[in-house]
Amino acid sequence: MACPMPIVRTKKAMDWLQAGQVIEVQATDKGSLADIQGWAKNSGHEYLGTVCEGDLQKHYLRKSNNDEAKEPKKFANTISNEELMQKLANGEKVKVLDVREPAEYAFRHIPGAMSIPLDELESRMEELNPWEEIHVMCRTGNRSDMACQLLAEKGFKLVKNVVQGMSEWTGPIEQNQ
Repeated sequence: MACPMPIVRTKKAMDWLQAGQVIEVQATDKGSLADIQGWAKNSGHEYLGTVCEGDLQKHYLRKSNNDEAKEPKKFANTISNEELMQKLANGEKVKVLDVREPAEYAFRHIPGAMSIPLDELESRMEELNPWEEIHVMCRTGNRSDMACQLLAEKGFKLVKNVVQGMSEWTGPIEQNQ
């Protein structure tokens, strides 16, 4: 499965599990590791680990009991694709941070966007200015939501999640050759 399906199906499958049961989620999307880890952290379920077998990633999660589970929080500060396109068209100084995997970025990205995959973000935060307006982009808005929460936790004040993401982007794009 590719983004956002590993998370979507995992959420649905968790409803059928009893507290303490373990689920295996199989995905071929390299970004699924960061997605699963972030979702587990935000939902209260326990991420147990991932086993890689070639291109297949097997993620293991334990369903929390009712005392441990929490409703996944969403990052409140968002912007639509249209609003971001308008800012860029007006020449406003905004940083676009793309947290998708390198291959996703290479095939289609916003001109001038900075690429830092979600699973590398914490170790590469020094590349970003915490006082700069940062618009975080992924494919659908899920990984970017987790990235925004992480950035805000680390003191970044002007962060916005681009909620529709590249799957709905109709503005200018670049491709790496």
